[in-house]
Amino acid sequence: MILRQIAINREKQPNAWYLEIPAIAQIAREPLRLTTDVTVIVGENGSGKSTLLEAVATSWGGIDPLGNPVRLPGAVKYWAPPPGREDTDLSWAVTFDAEHPRPSGGCFLRAEAMHQLFTAVDGRTPEQIFNGRLNERSHGESFLAFLAERDMERGLFILDEPEAALSFTSSLQLMAMLDALAAAGSQVIMATHSPVLAAFPGATILEFGEDGVSQRDWDDLEMVGHWQRFLTDPRAYLRHLFEAE
Repeated sequence: MILRQIAINREKQPNAWYLEIPAIAQIAREPLRLTTDVTVIVGENGSGKSTLLEAVATSWGGIDPLGNPVRLPGAVKYWAPPPGREDTDLSWAVTFDAEHPRPSGGCFLRAEAMHQLFTAVDGRTPEQIFNGRLNERSHGESFLAFLAERDMERGLFILDEPEAALSFTSSLQLMAMLDALAAAGSQVIMATHSPVLAAFPGATILEFGEDGVSQRDWDDLEMVGHWQRFLTDPRAYLRHLFEAE
């Protein structure tokens, strides 16, 4: 395992806002152990999924000579300087039990920042690498091409809600790509609202919620139950939304 454990040192920022999130507070008390090559994190909006993944991606490379965190390459939420020490940012408090030195591969991909990432990639990459410019394709096509064509050295791959860019079929393609990465020795951590991606064979599923962090089976996930019931009878859900009309 490249990354075996994620811990949070709450003493660095004992009054930080993120400690009010149940899942983050639990990890601050009990470090999160990762035991499989693919870990899927699910949970409602605001449950701490993106907060944790961005912190891991931001601090994964350690600290540079200027005292700034060395990020995983890829897309962060904003193209901006790293947070300063005065910021209440989880990246300053997160620590790892992991391989050292870090493997040179891996990346951080979040769907909401893909346009900025692809613009930067198009500006410095010969067109033949991706068989054309990424930003001249659909969002989903660009996303898959970026993963399929880049040099996939062994490393840590963090994906934050990639389903925003992907159709059902493209989601299956992504799963095949990630399986190939894991088979080659890489590690994947993925946050998702997609029951398709959450069904990744052999993955550990962690649910972030009001009770903290819980390991779940796919069949027991609340979102899976909701989707199954909705697809069986959409009107059972929708009539409550539109009954006033």
